[in-house]
Parts: sequence; C-alpha cells; structure tokens
Amino acid sequence: MPYRRLPNTDQARIRALKAVVQKGETNDIYNLAVTLKTLTEVRNFLVRFEAAQTYYAECYERQVAAGRKHQANVKTARLYISHFIQVLNLAVIRNEVRSSHKNYYGLIPEDMNVPDLSTEQALAKWGRQIIEGERKRTSGGGIPIYTPTIAKVKVHYDIFMDSYGKQKNLQTLTTRSLEQLSSMRAAADELVLDCWNQIEKRFEEAAPNEKRLNLCRDYGVIYYYRTGERQHSDDERSLVV
Repeated sequence: MPYRRLPNTDQARIRALKAVVQKGETNDIYNLAVTLKTLTEVRNFLVRFEAAQTYYAECYERQVAAGRKHQANVKTARLYISHFIQVLNLAVIRNEVRSSHKNYYGLIPEDMNVPDLSTEQALAKWGRQIIEGERKRTSGGGIPIYTPTIAKVKVHYDIFMDSYGKQKNLQTLTTRSLEQLSSMRAAADELVLDCWNQIEKRFEEAAPNEKRLNLCRDYGVIYYYRTGERQHSDDERSLVV
C-alpha cells in the first residue's frame, strides 16, 4: 500500500498548496474536495509564503554574488598586511627599526612570526593596528616602511573593510529573511496536512484503489511506494487480467 509524505522543502510546499488553489480555479466550488474556508486560507497564505521564499532567495543570491568579490578583497588585504609585517620584522632584524617599536603595532618585539590572519575579524584587527602603529612610529621620526608602503596597505585595507561591512549587512538580511521563511513552514505543513486529509476523505470510497489514489494525486497529494511494492502490484494486476 503506498503511503503519503508531507513536503519537506519550501518548493514542494508551494507546489502542494498551488495544486489545491488551481483546483479551486478550474472546478465548481461545490465539487471541490476541500472546503471554501480552507481554499481561502490556502490562497491567502500562499501569497505570503511565496513572497517570503522569493525574498529569501533574492537575499541569498545577492550575498553569494557579493561574496565572490569580497573574497578577492580579503585575499588582497591579507597579502598586503602579511607582507608589511614581514618587511617590518626584517627591518627589526637589520636594526633599521627598534624592536621595541613593534609595540606601536600591537606586535610582540621578540616574535618574528606573522600573526594569524586566517579570519576576517583578525584581518580587520591587525590591519587597523599596523596602520595606526606605522602612523605613531613615523610621527616620532621613524623611517617609513616601503614595499609595501602603509599608504598602499591602507588602500587595500579600506577596500576590504568596505566590502566586509556590506557582506555582514547582506548576511544579516539573508538570516532575517530565512528566519521569517522558517517561521511560516509549520503553518504551511498544517495547511497541506489539512487539505490532504480532506481530499482523502472526499475520495475514500472511490474504487478501485488506483483510481482513488489518482483522484487524490490530481489535487497534489504525493504518494510513495515502498521498495518492490509497485512492481508487485503491477504483477498482481497482470495476473487478474
């Protein structure tokens, strides 16, 4: 015996609800397998649910599109910040810059390793610190670091920070739109379940069984056969014939 299973994706939920609405548009209202009250509820909910699903998809697509460009900015900023710190450490090793001056940058004087720049938060932190540190050191008479200059580092850091802020805003919009969509799924499932119960009740006396199932399928009810069940049923029908 085939069994039904409620939709488990938003698109499937929308298809199930649309199937009921389409029946309401093409059938005599008095011959519908669902009540007029249910049909009205489905129509009103479907408009809002589709709008929420579309808005989430748009937010996600904008975030992904902006994310590709943002990652390029992340890579460039990391390259310049890392390179600047390496050049600064070499200058310390050559005694061109006092090791104590690394404190201006928030760097440990004795540590010649580049800080962990693997996260965007770390990149934002260290970029800000080395820009400010170079300003403090050179304002006290220190010789500027070249290749790269802090001006070039700042250009790429500012580009990164601009896209970083935009990306966070897009992520917030995507999260909020998903939360709104998720909050509607339970109501969508309740409506689908109510419709399918009414539909099966309407056709429960239809015979044979396959005809009853097809009448329900016509309203969007989805049935699944267990492994080997459909083949077994077909073999039985061929024996009867």
